[in-house]
Amino acid sequence: MEQQTEIEVLVAGPEHEVYVDTILNTIAEAAKVRGTGIAKRTHEYLAKKMMEAKAVIALTKDGRFAGFSYIETWENQQYVTTSGLIVHPDFRGLHIAKRIKDLTFTLARTRWPHAKIFSLTSGAAVMKMNTALGYQPVTFADLTDDEAFWKGCEGCVNYPVLRERNRKFCICTAMLFDPTEHLPAKLPEEVLSRIKHLQELEEN
Repeated sequence: MEQQTEIEVLVAGPEHEVYVDTILNTIAEAAKVRGTGIAKRTHEYLAKKMMEAKAVIALTKDGRFAGFSYIETWENQQYVTTSGLIVHPDFRGLHIAKRIKDLTFTLARTRWPHAKIFSLTSGAAVMKMNTALGYQPVTFADLTDDEAFWKGCEGCVNYPVLRERNRKFCICTAMLFDPTEHLPAKLPEEVLSRIKHLQELEEN
């Protein structure tokens, strides 16, 4: 079995686009096994997340894909989601999901320190990690009103439930982290420098 020390968890960059199709296939296969819904994403969508330093990837020292997650902002960066958390079957049981979750969470808090971070999940393991980070269960009304976010749910097999309930609840549990109740987070300096460079490019 792989050792945790042999797997690096890092903020993804453009050089990691080669893993996107593997990531999408791993997510799709996991959804089939669990029999649960998941919002579908395209190759271009995840590649863009990597370009913008809005994704986290886990890789072995010899370059094998081990896990992934990404972040997105809503309502002019008032809300943030950490989404698409997946660990490849070959590397489960090594606490990689928690390492990925911790880094995406820190990335989101560092880039958008005043944003509320929320999660919609049907997985008990993710709920446990969210709780450990300070998330609280909330109603769907406490989440973003951004139509683009809710449109992303249309690719999920449970979307009819969400639609029929007028977006008030679904199979997933809503959880929210309010930054005003916690101390600030901090990323490594090299990641902060990369983010600063990306922000400067956006402004010019």
